[in-house]
Amino acid sequence: MTSTLYQQIQQLYDASSGLWEQVWGEHMHHGYYGPDGNLKKERRQAQIDLIEELLAWAEVPSEKALCESYRILDVGCGIGGSTLYLTEKFSLIAQNNLKLDGGFDRDFSRSPEPNKTGGSVTATGITLSPVQANRATERAKIADAQSNVNFLVADALNMPFPDESFDLVWSLESGEHMPDKIKFLQECCRVLKPGGTLILATWCHRPVGETAGELTDEERKELAEIYRVYALPYVISLPEYEEIVRSLPLTSIRTADWSKAVAPFWDVVIDSALTPSAIWGLLTSGWTTIQAALALGLMSRGYQSGLIRFGLICAVK
Repeated sequence: MTSTLYQQIQQLYDASSGLWEQVWGEHMHHGYYGPDGNLKKERRQAQIDLIEELLAWAEVPSEKALCESYRILDVGCGIGGSTLYLTEKFSLIAQNNLKLDGGFDRDFSRSPEPNKTGGSVTATGITLSPVQANRATERAKIADAQSNVNFLVADALNMPFPDESFDLVWSLESGEHMPDKIKFLQECCRVLKPGGTLILATWCHRPVGETAGELTDEERKELAEIYRVYALPYVISLPEYEEIVRSLPLTSIRTADWSKAVAPFWDVVIDSALTPSAIWGLLTSGWTTIQAALALGLMSRGYQSGLIRFGLICAVK
C-alpha cells in the first residue's frame, strides 16, 4: 500500500478501536437484520448473525473440511472478533463432528466453556493497526486461545505467507481499504489452498454501465467524502469485483448484494453514538474518530439512495 494511505488507515483504527470496543464490543463490522432489513435485534447479536449468515451462504465449513487440520486467515481482523469467533466455532464443530446447525447454540459466546478451542483449527488475523493487533492478542490470551490464534501487522497486498497456506480466507469489510483490488484478490487466491474457500464481504458502490448509467457528479462527491473520512482509496461495484475474481484460478464463484440486510446498522450506530459515554469517548479519542462519527449519516444516506452497496463473493480454489 502507499505509505500515506497506510498511515491514514493505521491512525484511523489506532485512534478509534478502543472506543468502538467500549461502545460496541469486539465485532467491527455491519450487523444482519434479515433479508429485507426489517428485523429488530440487539446490536451485538446482529453482528454475530452476519458472520453466521455469511458462513451459511458460502456453505462453510463442510464436515469433510474439518476432518483434518484447518487454517483460517482473517484479512483486516480488527481486534480479533471474527477471528476468535470462527476459530472457536470451527473447533467445536470439529470436536463434536457436527454440521453447522447440528444442535448447539449458534452464538458460541454463550457455550458453557466458551473459548476452549481444539488443536485442529488455527487462525491468523492481519491488520495495519498495531493497536488492533495488540488488543486482539490480549483478547486471545483472555479467551485462552493464544495457542490457536495469532495476530500480525501486515500488508494485505504483500502477505507474509507461503502459497497455499489457508483453507479459508475471510475478508469482512477490508476490501474497501485496498488501493489495488486486483493485487488484493490475487494475494487472497495465492495463499488459499486448493479446495479452500474465499469469502469476501465489502463496501461497494452501485453498478455502473449502459443500463445503470455512470456515477453522477453528485454521487462522486458523496463517495469522495466517505473516502476521506474512512481512509478509503476508492470502492468499486460488485460486478467489477466479480470480473476480477473470474480472472483468477477460482471456481464455484457466487455473488450477492446484502445491502438491504445490513443497511439498518448505520442508524443503530448513530443512536449508540448519542449516549453520554460514547460522546465522552469521542471527545477524548481525537479528531480522526470525531470526523468518522460525524460522517455516519453519509453511510446511512448512501444506503438509502442505493449508492452504497454491501457486496458478497465466495469462491473455491
